[in-house]
Amino acid sequence: MRALNVPAAGEQPRLSDLPVPGPVEGTVLVRVKAVGLNAIDNALAAGMMAEMLPHAYPLVLGRDAAGVVEAVGAGVDHVAVGDEVIGHMLLAPPIQAGTLAEYALLPAAAVTRKPAGLDFTTAAALPLAAAAAKTAVDAVEPEPGQTVLVVGAGGGVGSYAVQLLAARGVTVVATGTAADAGRLTALGAATVVDYTAGPVAEQVRAAYPDGVDALIDLVAYTPDSAPLDVVRKGGKVASTLGAADEQALAAAGLTGTSVMAAPVRELIAELAALAAAGTLKVDITTVLPLEKATDGLATLASGTARGKIVVEIGD
Repeated sequence: MRALNVPAAGEQPRLSDLPVPGPVEGTVLVRVKAVGLNAIDNALAAGMMAEMLPHAYPLVLGRDAAGVVEAVGAGVDHVAVGDEVIGHMLLAPPIQAGTLAEYALLPAAAVTRKPAGLDFTTAAALPLAAAAAKTAVDAVEPEPGQTVLVVGAGGGVGSYAVQLLAARGVTVVATGTAADAGRLTALGAATVVDYTAGPVAEQVRAAYPDGVDALIDLVAYTPDSAPLDVVRKGGKVASTLGAADEQALAAAGLTGTSVMAAPVRELIAELAALAAAGTLKVDITTVLPLEKATDGLATLASGTARGKIVVEIGD
């Protein structure tokens, strides 16, 4: 099968032929139709997580997928050969299997049937980004009428977070560029703060002098780089990149957590149902063939990605 893989530690990803994996107990072999790209794909390619999660090579990139069940392992009874499915490659050492290939062997715990109303490309953009957004939104426990700032709203996770917050009756303040304003407003943002026009905190304070009730930060790696000072005392913070340090938050009179998404099949099914019903828009901005997948990864690495980038595989 053709697969985008890192042949050995320190090498660049390349498209080459690898053996098709065979199903084992608790797994589902999927003939992949589409793959949603995520920032973690670049992190794994660069070996940034190798100390925490040992890698094995060749390492196939990609975590999300939509496709057709080719075979199932022992103990799998919720999907069958021929079913159209959505799935995710959960992080379990050694990291080696991925979805940017013609076939992917996925853990059954993270595979669910694809709703008929979703095409493969749309479905593939859901698992990790939408799950991360929902996990972050749930962490700040927003109530109707509250104001929540989403930093990094222009990307894939952010586009879902804006919608999930707006659906709960929250006033959403989203950071992006001037070019993002129309798209983010359409997704439910009440205010779009152009982070290229000046400090985010100053702009948020100008628009909301009393501050916001909660912050979802999808960009900062440390509390120092997150705009904590715009969150009211007693407010909540969620970070997808580890910036919600409890000690730093406590010093600012805040609470919060750094979240990590686990797109198991129940959560994927819930999000897919919302997308199929039209309640959750899947904001795909770029679709590429497998031969151009590295272009999509480069866009993600540059920090200029908007919405979701999806790679289509096969016919």
